[in-house]
Amino acid sequence: MSRSVLPPYTAETFPENTALPEGAKVVEWKDEFGFGVAFRPDIVYARRDSGELHIQYLTPRNDRTDNPLIVYVQGSAWFKQDVFIHLAEMIRMCQRGYCVALVEYRPSTTAMFPAQAEDAKTAIRFLRAHAEKYRFDPDRVAIWGDSSGGHTALMAGITGDEWPNHPEDEKQSAGVKCIVDWYGPTVVSEMAFEPSCMEHLSADCPEGWLIGHLPVQEHLDLAEKTIPQRYLSADKPTPPILIMHGSRDMTVNFQQSVHLYEALRAMGKECEFIKLQGADHGWRGFACDAALDAVDEFLKKHL
Repeated sequence: MSRSVLPPYTAETFPENTALPEGAKVVEWKDEFGFGVAFRPDIVYARRDSGELHIQYLTPRNDRTDNPLIVYVQGSAWFKQDVFIHLAEMIRMCQRGYCVALVEYRPSTTAMFPAQAEDAKTAIRFLRAHAEKYRFDPDRVAIWGDSSGGHTALMAGITGDEWPNHPEDEKQSAGVKCIVDWYGPTVVSEMAFEPSCMEHLSADCPEGWLIGHLPVQEHLDLAEKTIPQRYLSADKPTPPILIMHGSRDMTVNFQQSVHLYEALRAMGKECEFIKLQGADHGWRGFACDAALDAVDEFLKKHL
């Protein structure tokens, strides 16, 4: 029996197939994930004495060249990062229409404070210099981090184009429109006096390494320099800040975010604070759409 070759259809004229084999079922599902995601791995944004620093870059598969950008700093107790720990959450944010740059910083075992904030700013400047290539609006940049990455995001976001800066940085602004801090330490000299499942005194503790592998309480002058709110000023603009912290954080006590929030409020800075009841350090409350919705709502207000 001869068959006729069919000409190509258009999307408007393509027929619905009405066949339904016995035992098959019919469903009508709708897409909920938003945009597809394109991944650009291992973009070298800086070269330091210790080696290359990289960005892992996510772009929504849309036609826009003015997407907002999230610069995300993964926490690691300031040690060597696994930058993919929150990749699932960052993919979800990218599906919502954000470009996302996962930024690697120098670990504290290689470079003490303020190297991590310097690196975050260098990454922002590098990206801003190549905004067209990476398809984002250079005027719509936010920085977000968790744990030590939250501390780094605060330091970089609050200080902007002021100290600290790396001398080899490109001539671009490191300023951001807003900051998201997930359970970042803020007053490292107080951590040993707040409930924690970690030790926060010795040279070998994360905070000790941050200040040059020194005991924290014996070097309070160095610890003082790491306090983000130390760089607030009543007469200097500060990007709006969203703080989110779990009430049962066993690593970075909830009180660390209270210190920051109270300092921001005392200076009349724009800030929001969300306490996640029962949540531990990055778990039980953060890995959900509700947490991302809160961040998304905040970013949409300020980007």
